[in-house]
Amino acid sequence: MRHGLYVAPFGELADVAALARVAADAEGAGWDGFFVWDHVMTFDGLEVADPWIALSAVALATERLRLGAMVTPLARRRPWDVARQVAVLDRLSGGRMVFGAGLGGDSRRELSAFGEELDPRARGALLDEALQVVVALWTGAPVTRSGDAFTLDRAQVRPTPLQEPRPPVWLGCVWPNRRPLARAAHYDGVFPVNHERPLRGDDLRAILEVIGEHRPGGVGGYDVVLVNHERPDADRLAELGAAGATWWLQGFGERPRLADVRDAAAAGPPQ
Repeated sequence: MRHGLYVAPFGELADVAALARVAADAEGAGWDGFFVWDHVMTFDGLEVADPWIALSAVALATERLRLGAMVTPLARRRPWDVARQVAVLDRLSGGRMVFGAGLGGDSRRELSAFGEELDPRARGALLDEALQVVVALWTGAPVTRSGDAFTLDRAQVRPTPLQEPRPPVWLGCVWPNRRPLARAAHYDGVFPVNHERPLRGDDLRAILEVIGEHRPGGVGGYDVVLVNHERPDADRLAELGAAGATWWLQGFGERPRLADVRDAAAAGPPQ
């Protein structure tokens, strides 16, 4: 299992220079990844850094860490812009980007405040179509398609990502909702969250069972990414790893303190 930091770039952490310094410390202490939230507003009006600018700073300050935004609500983005941003960051980082995408929500009024689509089913359809557009554009070949939301006529995005065949795509979901798992099965990983309690080994086995039902090649090499705000002990890590988790991320909540993130980075990953 690999270990990463999962940081909301809010408040003190909206300072991307400070964020980059923390990421460099994390790399030196043995962490494997550094991931940021993708939001435009908070509940209490904190400053919010743009995730792509933050990741650019982190990419330049590090050499080894896996990087990504977890997760981008793709329904409120132009997929060709996102395809280019991820591709350029993948090259800047030397092929270390992960693309995390999901449905998003309006709990912070990030949809309603900007006139975005509120219906979850409509956003799900937008997400599905936008994911197809992003992956197609990453090939660098001209893309022509006529969808319900996006029409492309010999459209190209270059440069292409450095990774072959593409950066890993991880899909967010809220367990035990099963429909998003069917979507995630067609990509490279799943990022299940649970607001009621931390996920356990039985949860992961159930998640992978659903993924396997929709994934012809099986779940070998498939990423299962967990986040928790409490540092786990060795027994819990062993339980999660045995159940199929491939990543464990240390979170810091909605109001991260720079000192807490800096201390966790310097302490290194759990053993």
